[in-house]
Amino acid sequence: MSRVPPILSSRGKKIPFAVLICTASAVVIATAVFFFDPATHRFFPGCTFHKLTGLNCPGCGATRSLHALLHGDFLTALRDNALFIAAMLFITARGGWFVLNHFRGRANGNFFPVKFLWPLLAATVLFGVLRNLPAFAFLSP
Repeated sequence: MSRVPPILSSRGKKIPFAVLICTASAVVIATAVFFFDPATHRFFPGCTFHKLTGLNCPGCGATRSLHALLHGDFLTALRDNALFIAAMLFITARGGWFVLNHFRGRANGNFFPVKFLWPLLAATVLFGVLRNLPAFAFLSP
C-alpha cells in the first residue's frame, strides 16, 4: 500500500500574502502616479478605445483622477473620472471589511461576490454611455 502525503492547507497563509502583494503594488503605482503627472508624462498607457473612436471609455481619465486624488484635489479627481473614485471607495471599504473579518476569525467568502458583477457591469456601461452624451459632458475628463 502506497502512502499518500497529507493535504496541507495553506488557506490561512494566502490571505496575508495577498494583502501584502496588493498593498505593495498599490504603493508602487501610487508613488509613480504621485510624482509623475499623467497629463505631462507620456509613459503612462493611453486609451486605445479613445484613440480609435474618439469616445471616452469608462476608464478614461482614471490615471489623472488618481494623480489629483493623491494631491488632495478631490473635485478634480471626481471630474476626471467619477466612476474610478466610486470604485476606489468601494474597494477600500470592502478590503477593510475583508481584512477586519479575517483578523477577527470570521468567514469572509469571496472578496468580490458574483452577485456584484451584473450591477457593476450595468453601472460601467451606463457611465460609459452617459459620459459621451452632450447632456452629461460634465462626466467627461
